[in-house]
Formats: sequence, structure tokens, C-alpha cells
Amino acid sequence: MLTREELPECPVATTVQLIGNKWKLLIIRNLVYNGKQRFTDFVKTVPGISKKVLTDNLRALEDDGLIEREVFAEVPPRVEYSLSELGKTLKPILDAMHVWGTEYKASL
Repeated sequence: MLTREELPECPVATTVQLIGNKWKLLIIRNLVYNGKQRFTDFVKTVPGISKKVLTDNLRALEDDGLIEREVFAEVPPRVEYSLSELGKTLKPILDAMHVWGTEYKASL
């Protein structure tokens, strides 16, 4: 997790730094609208993402405190990802993006 001093002064820039790449947004979208997800769920529902890029982005989101990773002691091991309490506060942002995108597509 970044310290306050490491974050940009501008709040919009801070948000973009935390969730601003397309992969992070799509991962968060899945968790907001579909709930808990396993690694393979992301591979199936985030078209074009490689396993390495998915792993890197999941780790970054976890490090930033936006998602939680739960490992189950099973054979084979099962891992589920979910939004943290902080991550759940991103829902209004995703909802606004959904509305805007829908309206934009309708205007074309």
C-alpha cells in the first residue's frame, strides 16, 4: 500500500493511479457486479488478459487494499477474490461509468 506522501496531490490522479488501467477496472467491475471470483473466472470474463497480467493486477489491487484474497486449504488449493470494504466504495464510480457508457453508445 502506498503511503500518503507517495500518492499524487490531486485526488483524481490518486484514483487514476489506483484503478486507472483497463485491467484493474475490469477486475473491479467483475467483483462489483458478480461478487467473489476465482482466478479462472477472471480469465474467462476479462477478454485478452494474460495470466501474468491478471496476477500482477490482482496483487497490486490487494496491496492497495482494494481487494481481498482468500485461500482455502483444499486439494487442489482454491483461491477467491472479493472486494474489501474500501473496494466496495468504488461501486458508485463503476455505476456512473456504466451509465455514461450506456448513454454514449446510445447517442451514436
